[in-house]
Amino acid sequence: MKSKENLVFIGMMGSGKSSIGSMVSKKLNLKFFDIDQLIENDQKMKISKIFETKGENFFRDIEKTIALNILKSKKGVIALGGGAFINRAIKNEVLENHLSFWLNWNIDTLINRIKNSKKRPLAVKSSKNELTEIIKKRSIIYSKALYKIDCENFTKQQIAKKIIDIYEAN
Repeated sequence: MKSKENLVFIGMMGSGKSSIGSMVSKKLNLKFFDIDQLIENDQKMKISKIFETKGENFFRDIEKTIALNILKSKKGVIALGGGAFINRAIKNEVLENHLSFWLNWNIDTLINRIKNSKKRPLAVKSSKNELTEIIKKRSIIYSKALYKIDCENFTKQQIAKKIIDIYEAN
């Protein structure tokens, strides 16, 4: 498999990058890499605990190292954390060398999915207005992905099928 054939999922926390990415990887018989899970394994603590004890800057440094390592050395389906694509080095690597899919949802849907999540550090400490602003700002960056997948009103299976159809057409 050539580098361009890696599938990379980007989008807000709660957009389904991990669950849909896992489904797609199984259907295509490709290895699945969840960057947030790899960070937790590497640090031996949950992301919320990393934010709490070591801070967001520490987390973003680890995220950059692990994400770039996986993107450059592994082949398969990769789910980036919600903020990873904001990093210029990660974004450039994804855009230059991989098939990128933005899982796009309505703002209210995302807020309802993430607002009470204890495992999402940015969601815990943000108001609805702050979350709306984060989503709007990130959406501008996410829109640079090769493919925008509008997910509203579709099941996970239908979203996965859309992505597999695009992949197979490439």
